[in-house]
Amino acid sequence: MYTTVELKKEGRLASLTLNRPASMNAMDDVMMKELADVFEALKDDRTVQVLMIQGAGRAFSAGGDIKAMADPNSPLDIGKVMVDVSRLAKALYTLPQITIAVVHGAAAGLGFSLVLGCDIIIAEEDSKLAMNFIGIGLVPDGAGHFFLKERVGVPQAKSLIWSGKVMNGSEALAKGLIDEVVAEGKAAEYGEAYAQKLLASPIASMIASKNILHAQNIAELENILTMESEAQVAMRKTADHIEGIQAFVEKRKPVFTGK
Repeated sequence: MYTTVELKKEGRLASLTLNRPASMNAMDDVMMKELADVFEALKDDRTVQVLMIQGAGRAFSAGGDIKAMADPNSPLDIGKVMVDVSRLAKALYTLPQITIAVVHGAAAGLGFSLVLGCDIIIAEEDSKLAMNFIGIGLVPDGAGHFFLKERVGVPQAKSLIWSGKVMNGSEALAKGLIDEVVAEGKAAEYGEAYAQKLLASPIASMIASKNILHAQNIAELENILTMESEAQVAMRKTADHIEGIQAFVEKRKPVFTGK
């Protein structure tokens, strides 16, 4: 049914795997749409109570597919892409399941936004976590502004967005960005055990509390998603973004001019 993600259900537990391992699960337009479709379908599935999200191969997700952004033969329709990015973020936040992000390797850019949108975040110590849109002259999307603010507040959110700082598991835990740090190679095992612990709890009441807390913020989330989409379309046209993409492809340090 899906080409870039894999969804498996076992009783009340569902596992979603980002499945472009050759590209470190970088998100192209197909994956963004498929993630939105999966989350929207799960909103109507009351048989599933826990959703575990992970990445195949060496990483959770390297973020947006920069090579796809730079492909002159297949120009990215940023307006269309942002519709799907907004869909996936809103659907993720409003899911009637407890969501667990299980992170190994990189979780960067949009990949990090996806992680931050989950209820529980488990990351390996040597993970590389970064809201690094700034490196190519873009703003966070996928509700990155919203999820960061929910986790750490506005001052820390600005600092992380503006610096694009790359953090390991312990650093992210110290900042309150994630919930658990585990040893290298142990995230999947720990995530599975955590999911089973939740399923052995009075989870219906936990889901009800999630709904009560999240429902109050949906209007703000929708406003932020609209603003992110508008800003991203504008940033894609800047000289700094073009320079950031070219520098990435050429493996050199970008020279930004503020234009």
